[in-house]
Amino acid sequence: MSFRLFLALTLLLSSTFVAAERIKDITSVGGVRSNKLVGYGLVVGLDGTGDQTNQSPFTVQSFNNMLQQFGITVPPGTRVQTKNVAAVMVQAELPAFAKPGQTLDVTVSSVSNATSLRGGSLLMTQLKGPDGQVYALAQGNLVVGGFGAEGRDGSSITVNIPSVGRIPDGGSVEREVKTNFASGQPIMLNLNRADFTTANRVAESINKMLGPQVAQAQDAVTVAVSAPQDPSQRVDFISLLENIEVEPGEAAAKVVINSRTGTIVVGQHVRVSPVAVTHGNLTVSISEDYTAVQPNPLGEGQTVVVPGSDVEITEETNPMFKFAPGNTLEDLVRSVNNVGASPGDLMAILEALKQSGALNAQIMVI
Repeated sequence: MSFRLFLALTLLLSSTFVAAERIKDITSVGGVRSNKLVGYGLVVGLDGTGDQTNQSPFTVQSFNNMLQQFGITVPPGTRVQTKNVAAVMVQAELPAFAKPGQTLDVTVSSVSNATSLRGGSLLMTQLKGPDGQVYALAQGNLVVGGFGAEGRDGSSITVNIPSVGRIPDGGSVEREVKTNFASGQPIMLNLNRADFTTANRVAESINKMLGPQVAQAQDAVTVAVSAPQDPSQRVDFISLLENIEVEPGEAAAKVVINSRTGTIVVGQHVRVSPVAVTHGNLTVSISEDYTAVQPNPLGEGQTVVVPGSDVEITEETNPMFKFAPGNTLEDLVRSVNNVGASPGDLMAILEALKQSGALNAQIMVI
């Protein structure tokens, strides 16, 4: 995609009308969220791609502890081989209102030097929350998307990441996380993006449908809504709330620059004060040429090669362009396209405009 086309698309997307959004798409209910779980376990059944014994003492210790739980004691001094075993960390996300017996997807990642988890099986692993309580158990056969191969000469190839795998429905919920949903308190709607205008419009839309003083915007994020005390009625009430349509407030004027990819996104409300801009490039080219110098036919000496350097300096002559007062995004795009600036040039121009005080927008570099 050419730079000119990219800026045109940016202008088109930024100038489109802000459509109404459902409350469920721009907010979340306070206290209703997922919880992170983590555990430590062992993957067995690997085809020689597990942890190396001499470099993974904790894998050997974990393996011996597991055997002791089954009444098997490893004789002292026995060298346990763990090439088919890998120590792993297990991660999962416990959804809100998850009940015991429901299943979770789990992610298994090697924590030592196992080269691949392909073909392995996770032994029963406890998944704990930040409070140290066990909320789920994980076990099952891994699905690994990556693989690797190695030749006898030391050459190797790896596709994706073979040391990470997933177990669909590999976790089982054992404990429910208590919430204050049925406590009878007002429902807190938290905006996904902080904005005073949007918060005020959410409260106004709710009050317009359900009556005055039902909803009150507390700040740029939270809208408090009076709700029924009966838990069953609260479910119906939230179902009604989340389908109310609201026109979100327009975002603040921003220019987002990705310096790694050269991507530049200019917001709709970016304005430029009166200013004149010129931008040019200075190119220095050095070429080397070698010439053979021969001695006189009757003189003494040897043939030598003499280097010659040719230095050329080229400076582009770019016209100066002027921004009129209150210039819009469309004027900015048109001016830059007329000059033919590259993404790198536009980054420099925007940063210079910001430093001069002529650009009334926030520049974010990601």
